[in-house]
Amino acid sequence: MTDDFSLPPSEPAVDAPAVVTRIRSQIEQALIGQREVVSQVLAGLLAGGHVLLEGKPGLGKTQLVLALAKSFGGSFGRIQFTPDLMPSDVTGFRLFDMKSQTFQLRRGPVFCNLLLADEINRAPAKTQSALLEVMQEIQVTIDGESLKLEPPFMTLATQNPIEHEGTYPLPEAQLDRFLMKILIDYPDQASESEIVARSAAEIPGASAVGLLHPVASPADIIAAQAAVARVQVVKEVVDYAVAIVQATRDARTISLGAGTRGAIALVRIGKAIATMHGRAFVIPDDIKAATLPVLRHRVQLSPEVAISGQAIDDVLKSIVESVPAPRQ
Repeated sequence: MTDDFSLPPSEPAVDAPAVVTRIRSQIEQALIGQREVVSQVLAGLLAGGHVLLEGKPGLGKTQLVLALAKSFGGSFGRIQFTPDLMPSDVTGFRLFDMKSQTFQLRRGPVFCNLLLADEINRAPAKTQSALLEVMQEIQVTIDGESLKLEPPFMTLATQNPIEHEGTYPLPEAQLDRFLMKILIDYPDQASESEIVARSAAEIPGASAVGLLHPVASPADIIAAQAAVARVQVVKEVVDYAVAIVQATRDARTISLGAGTRGAIALVRIGKAIATMHGRAFVIPDDIKAATLPVLRHRVQLSPEVAISGQAIDDVLKSIVESVPAPRQ
């Protein structure tokens, strides 16, 4: 086990686990009872990817994104997706200025470090596709001119899984651009009681997010992402990630398996998880921990399994159990 897929150092050294701990402590002041969800979102941030948050209304999806934005001090943009939203409302446009007799660039909300795409499935495919270029290339093209975004850049999109009237399912190409799909479920009873008690004590119009303050800079995030990129991954662990992805293609319960981008995402999130645990190398358990959020939106169940009501997560868990992990 000697092959190494690490990158040479390119950014100033930073204590990435400490950065994560500081950001987590801020977020958990505003979001109670969702520690695993917070960990997964922070892994996506460290990996430099985009995250799709799915959960029923009132579970804190928007609260989580706002808390993250306040915690690392980068610029923040928010788009409330609606059926009448136009692509130019996302990316921006050029407007002719009569005074100067020139076209002036009006930048859209995507020109930021952290973008909240709220209820992304409420806009039609044409508007959703406006995010494709910026998510993949970290740039926006307006009137033929490509404009680069300042790093770090992350899109956090939310959607409601139970409300289908007036919504537009995300195209497969766009779903695949999300590094992870994270599910937010109901908190446990103790956490929910604490949420209710805190909210009842708040002054109307006030919010716990407003009390948060930046504990990391955009430069800290960039340096932490560089530290993640330098994490070592031996060939056997890479082969393990690939084997899991290939098993989704061979499983009879799945009609559409994950592509190569899924295997890449598994390794990237595995590196982020290793970093959050203070390790400079990825172990098979990191890949296992990444499997559900990384692959659940990249596979489709076969019709007979979907009709039976079996969940994608249950199928993925059985696939992971069937793939032998390399010895550590």
